[in-house]
Amino acid sequence: MQTLGDLVADARDSDGSLFASSDRAAPYSYADFAINVWKTGNLLRHYGVREGARVAVVVGPKAPTADDEPGWLGGTPDPVLAVLAAAVDGAVVDLAPPTAVDAKAMIAPDDWVARYELAPGTKALAYGGPPDDPTVAHLEREAWSENPLAPPAALDPDDPVLAADRTYTHGELLAGADRVVDEYDLTASDEVTIAAPLTEPGTLIAGVLAPMRTGATILLGEDQSGTVAVGDGASTGARVIDPKSVR
Repeated sequence: MQTLGDLVADARDSDGSLFASSDRAAPYSYADFAINVWKTGNLLRHYGVREGARVAVVVGPKAPTADDEPGWLGGTPDPVLAVLAAAVDGAVVDLAPPTAVDAKAMIAPDDWVARYELAPGTKALAYGGPPDDPTVAHLEREAWSENPLAPPAALDPDDPVLAADRTYTHGELLAGADRVVDEYDLTASDEVTIAAPLTEPGTLIAGVLAPMRTGATILLGEDQSGTVAVGDGASTGARVIDPKSVR
């Protein structure tokens, strides 16, 4: 396995549940998630996302409240899906965009899109909603009818994929995930709670990519009973991973 595209392809052939969420009656399977990543990646390509393009992803719940802050996952995996969709297109993802966004696309909860000033040529896509603004694409609706096959991007382990405190490559993120798996003995029987903002690269590595490497399940929403907690441990006996220590 060399790129995040390989990680998604492996998920397509995996059994089990990738996400369990208090916002969904049924778990979200690995296979369904992979197909939806590919569909979303193909949608983004319609809006010009290609290798080396920048994509801003604002992480949050579908319907944010006044107490919600960007960067924190709610009960929906849509932001994670958007990150991996941009990655399989070969784009560079910014999970902490400034209020003035200069990127090929920006993906955010519908209620937060208006917070951002978009550069000419930046396409806004919203999850949640549906958006009232006709210039904002509805991510779920438009991706639903897209091609359920991997986008035709040429990916390399040395390609940049995440812009944060520095720029991370596909290979670096996967190597970090493998180190987490080994150090914390992650297995398919683990359930992982994300208790830190996804704007921290270590949260993405330990809270999303490492579980996907092993077939573990990621808990979203109000369920904080995981066997592994990325961030503050919410359940007694959980193995706690400090995302700031993960690179």
